[in-house]
Amino acid sequence: MNRPTLAIAAAALVVVALAGCTSDPLADQYASGSGQGYVSGDGAYTEIPAAERGPVIEFSGTTESGDTVSNDDFAGTVHVINFWYAGCAPCRLEAKDLKAVSEAYPDVPFLGVNIFDTAENAITFEKKYEIAYPSIIDVQTNAVQLAFAGQGAVAPNAVPTTLIIDREGRVAGRISGLIQDKSILTAMIDTVVAEAAR
Repeated sequence: MNRPTLAIAAAALVVVALAGCTSDPLADQYASGSGQGYVSGDGAYTEIPAAERGPVIEFSGTTESGDTVSNDDFAGTVHVINFWYAGCAPCRLEAKDLKAVSEAYPDVPFLGVNIFDTAENAITFEKKYEIAYPSIIDVQTNAVQLAFAGQGAVAPNAVPTTLIIDREGRVAGRISGLIQDKSILTAMIDTVVAEAAR
């Protein structure tokens, strides 16, 4: 085997070896032929002790009704942020639970972040599932997604993702994927509310 052929063979082996060491969930789903077009989580949840939370997350965006919303609007409150879009099957499945929990916790504001739809599509979804809280339409800028992207283990890297934010504006917990039972979300909220009241 001559040197150029040997170099090409070696490069090919490196590429194959590296491909075996990395995993891209969206690429894996595409290869499986699922056609779902989003990375779905498994419903796993993470709670972060107050002393281990990351920095305050600053974000802003425009809701489906044209209002500007930012993290400043939630200052001093425990709040919930849900990343979603209308064509996402788990988002449709958990809509009733999000509605119920948002109504059961009037002092805990909820905010949606729609990562794909137009305002009109978001409004249609919200009317169908009777969702009363607003959603930022983030598809044009991805600004809210980017604001949370650097949060490591609690970044919203699946759709849906539900984040519980503490009174300081830090991520205190995350549910990655479909909320399996609304009691999981309520327990997480209760923990952060109780902590904030100390």
